[in-house]
Amino acid sequence: MGFWIATGAFSALVVMVLMLAVVRPRKAAVPAAAYDLQVYRDQLKEVDKDVARGVLTEEEAQRARTEVSRRLLEADRALQAAKSVEARTSTIDRLILGGGLVATVAGAFALYLQIGAPGYPDLPLATRIELVEEARATRPSQAEAEAQVPFREGVAPDPRREELVAQLREVMAERPDDPQGLALLASNEAALGNFTAAHVAQTRLIEILGPEVTGFHFIDLAEMQILAAGGYVSPEAERALMRGLQLEPRNGTARYYVGLMYAQQGRPDLAFPVWRNLMAESTADAPWLEPIRLQIEEVAFLAGFDVTLAELPQPSGGAAPRGPTAEQVEAAQGMAAEDQAAMIEGMVAGLAERLATEGGPPEDWARLINAQRVLGRTEDAQAVYEEARRVFADVPQALDMLDAAAGPLAGAVE
Repeated sequence: MGFWIATGAFSALVVMVLMLAVVRPRKAAVPAAAYDLQVYRDQLKEVDKDVARGVLTEEEAQRARTEVSRRLLEADRALQAAKSVEARTSTIDRLILGGGLVATVAGAFALYLQIGAPGYPDLPLATRIELVEEARATRPSQAEAEAQVPFREGVAPDPRREELVAQLREVMAERPDDPQGLALLASNEAALGNFTAAHVAQTRLIEILGPEVTGFHFIDLAEMQILAAGGYVSPEAERALMRGLQLEPRNGTARYYVGLMYAQQGRPDLAFPVWRNLMAESTADAPWLEPIRLQIEEVAFLAGFDVTLAELPQPSGGAAPRGPTAEQVEAAQGMAAEDQAAMIEGMVAGLAERLATEGGPPEDWARLINAQRVLGRTEDAQAVYEEARRVFADVPQALDMLDAAAGPLAGAVE
């Protein structure tokens, strides 16, 4: 109530000040007719003085008085007309100003009632984060979200696949614990757009696999749940994502959905770095790049970063290589032993540390594999290769590049 009293009083004060500025009498410009009146009155007095001094005869004075009186009457009529116009104009101005002020104040109150929050307290950053976390903890479950999806765009009809999936459902009804069958059922249900049935089958598959389950199983489950909920990341999908990232920390699909989850939950400060780093480490054809590009500028703005899409790290493909190439390592072998060791160790260690902490495109991983191999560190090269395959497991072109770089390792190991 105090808010409305204060704003009402302030608004009334502003209106009064503006109205007083218009209503208060002010020294206006004197009409020309007023000057004429004064001149003509002075002329009448001068006629009488001229008669008294003998400059004019009585007959001449009478003619002068008649002419001056006529002009005096005309000047008076002109003055009255000017005052009448001024009065009408002043009244109209006051009405326009008053109406405008009333409309402005009423409009301001109406707009505030529409978009404002009377009585809402100031929210420090810590309080806002606390409210976001509270909303995140109480957000709708997977089942609630699926029930609220009004329409989900279906995939193109595939009668042959639908027939096979119908048969597979019948088989799995008799063999509910068959992991291979569950995997086939989950993937094919998803291919048909039946994402709810897909994540139900995927959940059962994870239960059956037990210790043999991988991060990719959880990431697939999360994606099915998100698609079933119309793009919403539910608490169940979040748990699957986080479990998948524990096992596959560099997985691009999981990192994209984690960024999406943070963006949905009002935490752009967490979403932006996830997507920015993912863009830098992705290949140009990564499937998550387009949805990130459509949203990352707005997410960056909400996170407090004034950047454009062009200023963000771009996917690999044509960028200058970072880290030692195989040719650089081989050339360094012609140097003195101490210089050679220092150069190679510095380049390889720097690249390895960067990939371990920041990640990078598949070209950099392939370069590190080649460098370790040229140095004779086949076990280290093999370890890098295996880690890189986990990072880019869902990017076929990246896997081809890594396989080519690791090809000579087979002979070296043998």
